[in-house]
Amino acid sequence: MSHTTTDEPVRRASGATVPVLAFAGIVVAVMQTLLVPVIKDLPRLLDTSPSNATWVLTSTLLSGAVATPIMGRLGDLFGKRRMLIASLSVMVVGALLSALTDALVPMIVGRTLQGVAMGAIPLGIGLMRDMLPRERLGSAMALMSSSIGVGGGLALPAAALVAQNTDWHALYFGAAGLGVLSIALTLLIVPESPLRAKGSFDLPGALGLSAGLILFLLPVSKGSDWGWSSPTTLGLFAAAVVVLLLWGLMELRVAAPLVDLRTTARREVLLTNLASIMVGVSFFVISLVLPQLLQLPAETGYGLGQSMVVAGLCVAPLGLTMMFTAPVYARLSARYGPRTTLIIGLLIIGIGYAGGLGLMNAAWQTVVTSVLIGAGIGLAYSSLPALIIGAVPASETGAANGLNTLMRSIGTSVSSAVIGMVLANTSNVVGGVAVPTMHGFRVSFLIAAAAVAVGLVLAFFLPRRSPAGVSQLRASSEEDANLARAEQALAGAGQPPHGFRGRVLGADGAPVARAKVTLIDRHGRQAGATLSAGDGSYALAVPAQGPYVLAARAAGHPPLAHAATHGGDRPVDLDLSLPGETVPA
Repeated sequence: MSHTTTDEPVRRASGATVPVLAFAGIVVAVMQTLLVPVIKDLPRLLDTSPSNATWVLTSTLLSGAVATPIMGRLGDLFGKRRMLIASLSVMVVGALLSALTDALVPMIVGRTLQGVAMGAIPLGIGLMRDMLPRERLGSAMALMSSSIGVGGGLALPAAALVAQNTDWHALYFGAAGLGVLSIALTLLIVPESPLRAKGSFDLPGALGLSAGLILFLLPVSKGSDWGWSSPTTLGLFAAAVVVLLLWGLMELRVAAPLVDLRTTARREVLLTNLASIMVGVSFFVISLVLPQLLQLPAETGYGLGQSMVVAGLCVAPLGLTMMFTAPVYARLSARYGPRTTLIIGLLIIGIGYAGGLGLMNAAWQTVVTSVLIGAGIGLAYSSLPALIIGAVPASETGAANGLNTLMRSIGTSVSSAVIGMVLANTSNVVGGVAVPTMHGFRVSFLIAAAAVAVGLVLAFFLPRRSPAGVSQLRASSEEDANLARAEQALAGAGQPPHGFRGRVLGADGAPVARAKVTLIDRHGRQAGATLSAGDGSYALAVPAQGPYVLAARAAGHPPLAHAATHGGDRPVDLDLSLPGETVPA
């Protein structure tokens, strides 16, 4: 699948672009964990049965799973910034709807709309890849990838504080306000990516994937209520297998599929997505276990008797540590590569869960466990997008990262179902109330450790790539993608397309590497951009014959602008000298 640039003028990414995109990811994560402090009270608050109340959570899970790959593909086709703003806007509408109702059905509708915002994570990563230079891309993607954990960790104590002291609807008003702020910042600061994938939106593929995901995730989330061996649960699982197989066969026959399964089947992409499921499982276990352990009464003999707010504060370091590991990841990945960083992260998570088995006797011990596991998850999550974009074409960044984010969501969904079943089956009934036991908590930690072990095996089978972040982030920015595409086109066999090629030289005649060469058409719009290679060579394809301006810029050299005309059937050879005039090749 190929991609092209738009005719719109391109704004340069400012230093505030990365924080604004990361803030959007944090806002989405806040929305996801918003109801954790009031989950047990939902049946009373909505005047419904406990089984019906769980749809408030299930609806967000399902819509998020469906929307993530779809919004990623729409971003590739029509603009990632545009789709990011659309996702956040739908979230704001859903939050306001939930804030204004006490009825079950409108609440479920509002929560369904809020789930659409899950597409913000892959869209933000795609924007970073398209606009940022290599040297900034690693830490930026790490921060964006970790934002969902950061937001989740910070939201718990904040939501608990709000729920304890105000009306619970204030949670949704707060989420809507954060969404509006994120939209405003995105409009003001984040430029649109000029890259677009060619082709059309695969509507049948989107419908097929949506149906398959719903049929799979619905029994995962509701199996404990329906019974894991009930005909409904087993029937939905069987239907999911059939629908997803038929969807896969259909996608293989489509020229522009929603998900390129041939790319997804590559060893690096497939193993990374499978490892993402394992990381998702391990991430959610600590989020389920520690808050319950902290809030259980001390009279149980093992509960720590903390308030809802204190429990949230003890778990908050999980998200904070994930945020602070972003620059650490960038250094490790630059030196050893994202594969090694993923392995290190998984090892730290495993150590955290193994040590956590004996650190459940005091609140400060849970903080230590949160910090350690947060550091490991931060490194692991940060490695995943780098591995993905290093293995897919630039035109598929949004869709590929959307699928990877979906894999993490599947991991957390499976974790929620399995750990919920374990805690329910190991609980003691005290005064008619099921109370989780320490045995159940420890079994949950062992399950997380087992998931980490599987993830480690998958990570070791990932192909080795050179460190320094070059090969694994091939075509990692807009300029690098254009360079690779233009070089392939201009050097290919047969009739070459229209374009300019040559070298960028310094005043002494020495080649200048990584000089930015921009092609400007007669309307003053950018028609292409690239970076010169190590030997100073550049190649730029042109959309049509006619006059152009080639602008060259490099650190330590004055900029150069040169008018040139392409009017033949072969590429024009043109060397650009910095500073000075152009020299015919």
